[in-house]
Amino acid sequence: MTMIASVLHLDRRSVKALRITDAYSLHRVVYSLYNDVRDEQQKQASTTSGILYADQGGDARGRKVLMLANREPMVTVDGEHGAVQSRAIPDDFLEHQQYRFKVIVNPTRRDSASRKLVAVRGREPVAQWFSERAKASWGFEVDPQHLQVDRIDVLRFKDKQQRQVTIGQAHVKGLLSITDKAQFANSFTQGVGRARAYGCGLLQIVPVIDNPFA
Repeated sequence: MTMIASVLHLDRRSVKALRITDAYSLHRVVYSLYNDVRDEQQKQASTTSGILYADQGGDARGRKVLMLANREPMVTVDGEHGAVQSRAIPDDFLEHQQYRFKVIVNPTRRDSASRKLVAVRGREPVAQWFSERAKASWGFEVDPQHLQVDRIDVLRFKDKQQRQVTIGQAHVKGLLSITDKAQFANSFTQGVGRARAYGCGLLQIVPVIDNPFA
């Protein structure tokens, strides 16, 4: 499967015109760039959209959003607002053994008694959760000496049905080594963890060619 990496650039005028004010409105804009290939039954079954993205934030000049999908996006947003640059991921991109990475994740655990999802809070618990999940479910392990949890945010917004949504986001970076190539490829193309529809789960990776500690 060919994956397409894209960057959405939004200047201040575009952010205002597209009414980007919270996590849901950004989700709306990103998803508007792609043809929806799912039918209603697939949506009800939570079939993946094939779209991942990560908000890079912005400054006085505008905002940048990284995107990864299994299909090409449209060139512009709403015909005039924003600009998109895209390129295909090379076939050998996932063939390396080590990568430097950044990712925004939604760290949660399922309570054994209530079976409800509960947020993982605090930098050290998040780092432990990430290390455990990486090795058990995502096809890689992380170097604990180089694992950093840079920031933890809580997003609150209303979704399309006007339901209140709260999502914890942790910004994690470090060095990873592949333990299962097929599982890692799936993690890259499908994303890791929950809340992927709202900007979590996109592994931003750079291959380590030489000494990773140089």
